[in-house]
Amino acid sequence: MTGSLEFHSPLSPERARRIVDRLAGGHPATVLDLGSGWGALLLRLLDAIPGATGVGIEINTDDVARGRDLARRRGLADRVEFVEESAVGTERGPADLVLCVGSGHALTETPGDFAGTLRELRRLVAPGGRVLYAEGFWQRTPTDAELARMWPGATGADHTDLAGLVEIAVGAGFRPVWTETATEDEWEQFESGYQADLEEWLAAHPTHPDAAARRQKADSHRASWLGGYRNVLGMAYLTLAPVGR
Repeated sequence: MTGSLEFHSPLSPERARRIVDRLAGGHPATVLDLGSGWGALLLRLLDAIPGATGVGIEINTDDVARGRDLARRRGLADRVEFVEESAVGTERGPADLVLCVGSGHALTETPGDFAGTLRELRRLVAPGGRVLYAEGFWQRTPTDAELARMWPGATGADHTDLAGLVEIAVGAGFRPVWTETATEDEWEQFESGYQADLEEWLAAHPTHPDAAARRQKADSHRASWLGGYRNVLGMAYLTLAPVGR
């Protein structure tokens, strides 16, 4: 249940506005959103760039349907297409602007292959274009106890630090023209919003047949955040320019 979220990442409306203004200033004609979810940032960009067209690639059926509905409501249905398919090896590029916001895993078949993800982004962006790549990074080295409370099988190799992430981007053929990271408040808004609808439902339906399973899901996620990756896992928003060939 994510109806309380505008963005499926720790991204405030204020930061989103700044990112949109910066990216729209390049006047991209085509926008490709990889692992788009419901395309909240994609739709904002199309609102800000008259005449631009966009494609959102997403494998989650509900998110695709939500994206199409939002596009209709915003009068953008004729300028954006949400497709339910894998982004691995996609041939839907190149595009002037490529978005990959917290969904780098959608581009490779190997978890944690940040170099592979960035090579794919380099392949999919048009010459002179831009990439917005949002990815997790370790703010500090997690302890064994913290790793044990995170997602199943979490290890220190799941992420690099911010400097390492940016160096991987440079190695893939980009220059980092803008580097910014989510604040603690953005993380708290995201995590609370992610759980809010489910917690409200649980408070109102304590004896529902599905309550036990949903309660376990909510409690598990909250423990993972508060006892595991809170103030350990960061989120970087990198605006990348491809180096000319």
